[in-house]
Amino acid sequence: MTAPWPKVHFGEIMRPNSRPYTLGADEDANLVGMRLYGDGPFHRELKPALRIAKKSHFVIKTGDVIYNKLFAWKGTFGIVPPQLDGMFVSDKFPTYELDRSRVAEGYLRWHFRRPQLWEEARGMSTGSAALSKLTLNPPKFLLLTIPLPPLAEQRRIVARIEELATLIAEARALRQPAESEVQALVRSSLRRLSESIAVDGHLGDVLAGLPRNGWSPVCDNAIDGAAVLSLGAVTGFRYQSTAFKRSSMYAPADGHFWLRPGDLLITRSNTPELVGHAAIYDGNPAPCIYPDLMMRLVVRMDRADPRFVWYWLQSPSARDFVARTAKGTSPTMKKISQATVAAIPYPTSLELAAQRHIVAELDALQAKVDVVEHLESETAEDLDALLPSILDRAFSGGL
Repeated sequence: MTAPWPKVHFGEIMRPNSRPYTLGADEDANLVGMRLYGDGPFHRELKPALRIAKKSHFVIKTGDVIYNKLFAWKGTFGIVPPQLDGMFVSDKFPTYELDRSRVAEGYLRWHFRRPQLWEEARGMSTGSAALSKLTLNPPKFLLLTIPLPPLAEQRRIVARIEELATLIAEARALRQPAESEVQALVRSSLRRLSESIAVDGHLGDVLAGLPRNGWSPVCDNAIDGAAVLSLGAVTGFRYQSTAFKRSSMYAPADGHFWLRPGDLLITRSNTPELVGHAAIYDGNPAPCIYPDLMMRLVVRMDRADPRFVWYWLQSPSARDFVARTAKGTSPTMKKISQATVAAIPYPTSLELAAQRHIVAELDALQAKVDVVEHLESETAEDLDALLPSILDRAFSGGL
């Protein structure tokens, strides 16, 4: 490891270069935003003049150092690329001219992706993160620091980081085929299930009444409040036991909205891709309320296996029906009614023994899928941890 490099304040290597601009009454504006975690600026929108209330803006230019005052603690730092040259930002996005005789642009870009810098920004910010008002004002921005070796060493470090970052990206890419193959296997099995069984009825034939909406109390996250599932608890046909909030509102003990382990839930409002997703409540957290945006399906145990119903709701027959019948004027949000769920095409005459045989086969496949997904998740976490570790070594002289 080399000798420690001097740490210099940003104020020693950059200076403010704001370019105030007043938009004309009929002038549209290409507006720029900032991504989190050092991923830099991006073109947010072309905003029509009629929708721009505040006409005072600032022009940005290629090579400007830029940051978002309100989210510096989440790494909203970057350098303006050529494709954003001449676009506009508000006063929440100060800009600076970098002294390139002292700092290589690539070196600063990688420094912006360091969690240590974000924490430094957090410590200098004032206000409340809960209200998105944790602000790093420009005088404090110039007090942030960067280890500064000679330019030649900076360029060597950048080349090495980029070499290792390329290897990480290649490792991520290698995961994709395996993940896609696993997902294709599941889809293929569900398609065969849908095609091999006679659909001679509707889901309502095996339900003990119409599906019923839950209840959505106001959630204040009181420590001793009742758990209330959020919509994310039923996503991708998997139950997510950590997706809940808490409510201290009074809830009668005999309310219909209390969940029991094994309850089958289906979302009644979501994006076109996610509406109608179903999952089985596993008993955690407990006690637990399901919300108004979900319905509970009470399956007649003498006619259907709940896990078979769950698998069937993932089949092309069921998903195609939901896609055709979901309603809503918004292209991004659709709803299904109780009657729609009850009308989902279903193999009513399939005997329980046959259902359980199918469930056993699909459960065995699902167990293998779970193992692969768990390994992929662990690999993803390892890869996610690699780059911060590399940056830590690079900026401390150990790379």
